Amino acid sequence: MSEQLQAEIEREIGANTILVYGKGTKTMPRCGFTLETIEFFTRFGYPFEVIDVLENMPKREALAEMTNWPTLPKVFIKGAFFGDTDILGPMAQNGELERVLKEAFGYEAAPKTTISLH
Repeated sequence: MSEQLQAEIEREIGANTILVYGKGTKTMPRCGFTLETIEFFTRFGYPFEVIDVLENMPKREALAEMTNWPTLPKVFIKGAFFGDTDILGPMAQNGELERVLKEAFGYEAAPKTTISLH
C-alpha cells in the first residue's frame, strides 16, 4: 500500500467518529450489506459517515490488508476497526455497543425511531 493511500485512509478514519467503508454512499447505498449498516447506525442517533470504495480497488485492497477483513462494509469507531454488523449486531444486543458509542462521542444520543409502512 502506498504511503499516500495509507495517509488518506488514516485521515478519513481520524476525521469521523463512526466511519463505514462500503459500496455506495449514505444516501445511495449500492449493496444490501451497506444499506443494512446504514440503517443499523441510523437507529443509534449518532453522526456517521459512509465512504464509497466500490470502484476504488487500491483503497479496497489497502483496507482489506489493514484490517485482515476481506469484505465490505468495514466499520471504524473512534479509529478502531469493528468489522461489520455481524460483529456489531451482537454487541448492540448485549449493550456493549451503546457503551462504546457513548464513550466515543462523550454523550448519549437519543435513538431514532423508524416507522414501518408495511
